Amino acid sequence: MTSTVARPLVGWYVHHHGAGHRTRFSAVRPHLDADVVVFSSLSAPVDLPADTTWIELERDDAPTTGSDGVVRHPADASPTVGGLLHWAPVGHPGHTSRLGRIAREIAGAAADGRPFDAMVVDVSVEVTLFVRLLGVEVVVVSQPGDRTDEPHRLAYDAASRVIAPWPAGTHDSSALDRVAEKVRWVGGISRQDGRRVPVPTPTVVPGNVLFVGGAGGSDHDDLAAAVARADRATPGTSWSALGLDTWVDDPWAAMTAAEVVVTWAGQNTVADLAALGARAVVVPQTRPFEEQLTTARALDRAGLAVVASSWPEDDEWPALIERARGLRPDWSAWQVEGAAARAAAVVAEVAVPTAGAGAAS
Repeated sequence: MTSTVARPLVGWYVHHHGAGHRTRFSAVRPHLDADVVVFSSLSAPVDLPADTTWIELERDDAPTTGSDGVVRHPADASPTVGGLLHWAPVGHPGHTSRLGRIAREIAGAAADGRPFDAMVVDVSVEVTLFVRLLGVEVVVVSQPGDRTDEPHRLAYDAASRVIAPWPAGTHDSSALDRVAEKVRWVGGISRQDGRRVPVPTPTVVPGNVLFVGGAGGSDHDDLAAAVARADRATPGTSWSALGLDTWVDDPWAAMTAAEVVVTWAGQNTVADLAALGARAVVVPQTRPFEEQLTTARALDRAGLAVVASSWPEDDEWPALIERARGLRPDWSAWQVEGAAARAAAVVAEVAVPTAGAGAAS
């Protein structure tokens, strides 16, 4: 009787805020030779890869109405456990259901003789700790910003590996230095890595300014009107916009035609700028732990983009666009090339199947 090593079974938790976590999964998944089970409150992408199962979880952030007719908000239900965690609201059925579903899947796989070999968590302190308590090794995807709080420390301590999806040395790494032996700096992960600019070239249209929004929300009350005013304030340019009224799954063609891209400082967007080699004006948005502000500062220090701390006044736009036009950014510093494959290699490093588990003898 010969024992063989099974194909790895990997879980993957995709956070539901914005679209960035799902986009990152879609970039890394093709490089991972494993069967993957995704857990997320988001719906599955239309191009879900083979050997991938997507389990849609209940939301844990929606108000609930009790039998007494009172509407209760999870933010009022001690979600931080006195600062120990980020989000574990008491008595919320969605929160209980989602953790229960994850536990059932992990326990069921183990009972069937093919246990999960690892779980990628992008991102959740609670899921990280819960899955590790269930006996599964965890690969945590880190985020920029100040992550020195106690919940993040717990998650990094519990993880077997921590993926930092930006280049080493560009961001403040104080939160990761204490677990440096676990951290793998893989560079900016972009689904556009290796994608060619359409032919014929050049495709850039002089004066073409493209605004690219995100699904995570913005600080501006009337963004469409603000973009329209910026267009009027910059003679000789023609502005277009993506992500205002409708979501565009693939902005690549529009980005390649833009002389200047105006956008937020989200990780996926910045990595896409790097993959394109774009000239950009970056406006960081308010996010927990100063995530986008931290990334914007890194871009500013490296001279990779023109950074505005908040949405500029109308009369500030001409100078900002002119500065962006004059940039010659060396985006290779963001290390996008091969980053998704490097992230997959970190997962594979942890997800080593037990000999004979789930394999025929």
